Amino acid sequence: MKYPIIAYGDPVLRKKATAIDPAEYPHLKQLIENMYETMYAAHGVGLAAPQVGFSMRLFVVDASPFADDDPSLTGFKKAFINAAVLEETGEEWPFNEGCLSIPDIREDIYRQKNVRISFYDEDWKHHEETFSGMAARIIQHEYDHIEGKLFTDKLSPLRRRLIEKKLTDISKGIVDVEYKMKFPAAKKRAVDLRLKPLVVSLKSHCVFYLRLRIST
Repeated sequence: MKYPIIAYGDPVLRKKATAIDPAEYPHLKQLIENMYETMYAAHGVGLAAPQVGFSMRLFVVDASPFADDDPSLTGFKKAFINAAVLEETGEEWPFNEGCLSIPDIREDIYRQKNVRISFYDEDWKHHEETFSGMAARIIQHEYDHIEGKLFTDKLSPLRRRLIEKKLTDISKGIVDVEYKMKFPAAKKRAVDLRLKPLVVSLKSHCVFYLRLRIST
């Protein structure tokens, strides 16, 4: 099952996600499979639960598309449940990042080279591992999502101002995208458009009434 991806501007992308209790989510494995299906359909390498409307500490990654440049990423596919970053080390390095929730915007983002992280896999086995390079970057990007952060937060104030209109357009659904999305401001815009004729009509009636009162 493919979920629509939540677009920039939705409050769920700004919430710090809550931890998952396995007793409350007996069908978590199915959710994980659905997230992978959604991610692959959108040609992504990572997807966090808030991006499909679930404010929970879960994200999935598949870094295998980068295996040509880094053979160690062959078959690198993991689910991260209740993840907690323990340490980030190494020199910061730039990479041109994008986000499925922010289509058509890519920016050079600096992140530290290594990340040590605690997490549970889909079988609820606990892991504490260190990842480096591109694997670390994808994990750091997705981890930001469950912390209520976006890659655009790392841009300079000037750069954020320059892309502000694009971000607003994305929230309204004014963007070309090949996968299904939910746009937070699109519904409001549609309601505004439906109300506009009513407002015009009411104004016309008020003017007519005012003119009638003046003329009598």
